[in-house]
Amino acid sequence: MFRVLEQADLPSRIADQVLQAIGDGLLRPGERVTEARLATQMGTSRAPVREALRLLESQGLIVSHPRRGFFVKSYNADELAETYDLRQCLELHNAEALVTRMTDADLQRLEAQVELLKTLGAEGRSQEQVVEDYAFHRMLCEIGGNSRILRLFDQIATELRSGIALVGRIYDDPVELARSHDPIIEALRRRDATRLREELREHLRDASTHVIDIYRKWPGTPQEELPGHPLEDGPKAAR
Repeated sequence: MFRVLEQADLPSRIADQVLQAIGDGLLRPGERVTEARLATQMGTSRAPVREALRLLESQGLIVSHPRRGFFVKSYNADELAETYDLRQCLELHNAEALVTRMTDADLQRLEAQVELLKTLGAEGRSQEQVVEDYAFHRMLCEIGGNSRILRLFDQIATELRSGIALVGRIYDDPVELARSHDPIIEALRRRDATRLREELREHLRDASTHVIDIYRKWPGTPQEELPGHPLEDGPKAAR
């Protein structure tokens, strides 16, 4: 799961790899993160691993318990609903700046990303499609030019992707999911900030409804694991 790292700036680089594993569902919500295992896999000592996990704890993505260690943060459906609400606030606020700052090259890049989503959907590569879907929305925030919005989006995306990875595929028709981005692209082509906000609101509301409804019903909604649970033996891929 992890690669050996150089010694420079180890804590932040370790944190980046753990973040990636959480977002990809390799470390699942509620799963124990063992310092010794990470240190062995990354070829480093436990001290920078512990520092990296503390950094992620300060961001709300890892939790620690005395004498139990570190765990990936678990989210219930209500917390995910709040996170989606925050995401919507960020993206809608970003819309006007996005339209103002967007260049023709930016628009072409966004159009190409939607075409990639359609290709992945047609080929049934749903996990890759989820990753590239968030990449599309990240592009929107990046073009908007507010670095704090982008930073918050990155944190939110990791939380939401970990929830999606837990429950697996959330759309019956990944091609239709890809096509749902077309109205957003059309609003961008028209450089119509009002319409863009309307399309984003509908798009994000639909996404949150799908995810939260499934999460409420999912029998494996995680709780933080106690020592001795099989998950302690190492990370397992999401279903």
